[in-house]
Amino acid sequence: MKIIAYTYSDPLLEPTPDRSIWGWEVDRVYQDLGGRQQLQQLLKDCQAEPADYVLIRRLEELGESVAEVGSRLTQLELLGIELVVTEAEVPQQVSLLKLLQHLQYNQRSRRIRQGHARNRLKAAPPPGKAPYGYRRGKERYILDRSVLPVVKDFFEYFLLYGSLRGAVRYIEKKYGKKISVTTGQRWLSNPVYRGDTAYNNGEVITDTHVPIISKEEGAQIDRIIRRNRRLPARSASAPRSLAGLVVCGECYSPMTVTRVTTPRKKQEYLYLRPIRCQREPKCRAILYEQVLQQTIVKICQDLPKAVAGINPPGKNGNKGELTDEIANKQNILAQLPTLTASGILDSETAELRAYKLRTEIAELQAKLAVLPPVNLQLVAQAVSIPQFWLDLSESERRFYFREFIRQIEITRQNANKWQLKLVFIF
Repeated sequence: MKIIAYTYSDPLLEPTPDRSIWGWEVDRVYQDLGGRQQLQQLLKDCQAEPADYVLIRRLEELGESVAEVGSRLTQLELLGIELVVTEAEVPQQVSLLKLLQHLQYNQRSRRIRQGHARNRLKAAPPPGKAPYGYRRGKERYILDRSVLPVVKDFFEYFLLYGSLRGAVRYIEKKYGKKISVTTGQRWLSNPVYRGDTAYNNGEVITDTHVPIISKEEGAQIDRIIRRNRRLPARSASAPRSLAGLVVCGECYSPMTVTRVTTPRKKQEYLYLRPIRCQREPKCRAILYEQVLQQTIVKICQDLPKAVAGINPPGKNGNKGELTDEIANKQNILAQLPTLTASGILDSETAELRAYKLRTEIAELQAKLAVLPPVNLQLVAQAVSIPQFWLDLSESERRFYFREFIRQIEITRQNANKWQLKLVFIF
């Protein structure tokens, strides 16, 4: 008994199937990629030496239309070969009409996906409305100058204050543009605003159109979002730099900043007090300014030691390897036009190779973005000077505290004495 198998796959839509997927003792596998030359060879070989069975995954692999599929089925039937469909999506007992309708639907769906895949090769935008701030051009997104200031101010506000809700309220107040917090979250994570195009299959192609924010700003936004996830609710954009960071070491309650004023006087006092203290008597509040000064002293003392202990050369090595790999792929990408012009590659192969290279570059750039943007040892030296912290505003100090500190624990020695412990994010 002779058994042969045939597979057809489009490189634009799916990976090449493994030859060992059948679960049968197969004498030979005919495999087509994009065209159907091997199918013609199969039919020719069967005329010379007929097989008993031909295995295929789906009926639509036999042709691009119902007529082509019917013609190939007739040829196999005349040769006395039994066709076995291993991934049949409809029961064998259905009527011929339903089978043809199912086949026609699958082929139409495949043609649509092939059209989308060809557009991806050209880095064309996916179907649908362009994101706010852009318009659809002939081959790529183009900036919509009428609403560009709204989007730019939204990102600038978020980069400055780290507050999504604050940025949403800001553009509503300044421009009258109402968006939901969910929409704002999508703006922050959408690769389109960074000059990249994302597709429904999860792949991203870099540098396809003019960006609204730079890659560095995009990486900073990602770091702020990750950092804000660790903070308690409503403290991401709090005006005080220690908000959301301080925890009482006795009752393990987060501590909030409380403002106390004196009647008919402009002077105000700031305290840090536990929110959910269960102790009796309750843990007392501590002057905010004292905790702030002690935090600056501790970070100047402890940060260089913490940075020295995380082996930064390894991180920098990873960064260098990723940078070299990106440069290598960009170099290969730049050579493709020359290889096409010299006839070494045909245009379709070159387009497919360029697409894969650009998606691989996007993945490497995403890995690069999550690494520390600068040498931590150099940063630690700069921020270990007390005057650096004293010269900053509260919003600037808040930014740097959250870049390094995960938590500040206050341990009380007695009613009036306490000490700090800094827990760094690395």
